Amino acid sequence: MKRKMRRKMKRMTHIIFTLLVAAVLTFTVFRINAVETTAGAESARASMSSVYSDSSAKAQTTSSNSISGTDASDGFFSDRDLSGAYDDEVFTVTLTGSSAESDTGSVAVSGSEVTITASGTYVITGTLNDGTIIVDASKDDKVQLVLSGATIRSSDFAAIYVRQADKVFVTLADGTENSLANGGKYTQKDENEVDAVVYSKDDITFNGTGSLSITAPSGSGIIGKDEVTVTAGTYEITAAEHAIRAKDSLAVAGGTFTLYTTGDGLHAENNDDDTLGNIYIAGGSFVIRVRDDAIHANTMLQIDGGSFNLTSAEGLEATYIKINAGSIQIAASDDGINAARKSSAYTPTVEINGGDITISMGAGDTDGVDSNGNIVINGGTISVTGQSAFDYDGTARFNGGTIIVNGQQVDSIPNQMMGGRGGMGGRGGMGGGWGW
Repeated sequence: MKRKMRRKMKRMTHIIFTLLVAAVLTFTVFRINAVETTAGAESARASMSSVYSDSSAKAQTTSSNSISGTDASDGFFSDRDLSGAYDDEVFTVTLTGSSAESDTGSVAVSGSEVTITASGTYVITGTLNDGTIIVDASKDDKVQLVLSGATIRSSDFAAIYVRQADKVFVTLADGTENSLANGGKYTQKDENEVDAVVYSKDDITFNGTGSLSITAPSGSGIIGKDEVTVTAGTYEITAAEHAIRAKDSLAVAGGTFTLYTTGDGLHAENNDDDTLGNIYIAGGSFVIRVRDDAIHANTMLQIDGGSFNLTSAEGLEATYIKINAGSIQIAASDDGINAARKSSAYTPTVEINGGDITISMGAGDTDGVDSNGNIVINGGTISVTGQSAFDYDGTARFNGGTIIVNGQQVDSIPNQMMGGRGGMGGRGGMGGGWGW
């Protein structure tokens, strides 16, 4: 009896041990599969993120003058750009109608042509009826032109022409009104094709608290073939082409702008380097009435603040448009905001992180926000009135902020091209039903 009991207990112990081993093996396999499944999900998310972040990856290859990554806020304004101050030790240039007088040998006067040949600060006063201020200094020289109640008109050339310098500062003296104009044509003086009232071959900065009126019945108001920077002042520009055009970058820290043109209001374009042709705006007040784009950058446009009242064919256009803050009102006959492939440095993208944006469009094939690539909305308020609020060819993400379409708040980014890859861009999701 006892022997039978022992054999029975032994069999039960063996069964229990076998069940325990099986359970341990089952749990181990489950853990391995779970880890592999989690790793696969993480890999899929990383892959999705890399596809969506194509523009950021491409943006890492830039030159020293270009925007790093997808942020344009670093390194645009030096202390001297922002200051607008000048020393007591200055040279004077007095415009006398048909000619000029100066107290320094670094100013050469030939009839109505006034040429500055060395670094220094030059305070310019008076009227030049038909002439030009030319800066032709060493390529290492910094030249400051202080306009202090100056009126300069050229019938057939630029009023201010920077042929060579390291950098030129045009400072509007406090409390003064200044005026520059062209007569409607440009007769060239050298190999440079001058076609603006202010034309600079090198970096040029505008600052000071005075005012400047520019009239260009032919060509543009201001053209900089390198970097153009504006940090303060009041500007009224009427031009046949662009109001302000830069090649490498156009950066605005502040100022008051009233711009009327048949071209663009603010324009940056570099046909030699796809990473350049950028516009960065930190602040300022802008009233822009133009027939083409109010603000156009071939590569990147970043707005970190300011007040904008824009009436144009298209309000904002660039390959990558990033809005972090600002009050922006756009009345457009075409698209309000348009991310088009103007540069290969970025995937066309509209990224909105903040600000108060109001867009109204004309009838027809027009869009409030149009991207040939992606749309990302992380914050801010976007109110669109028109037939098509959004149109995108890539993907859309709505992570935060407020979207109002024709007076009604919505919880996703609609797409004019419904049913394709774009689909609807809901909060936290990708267009076309792609999730994280």
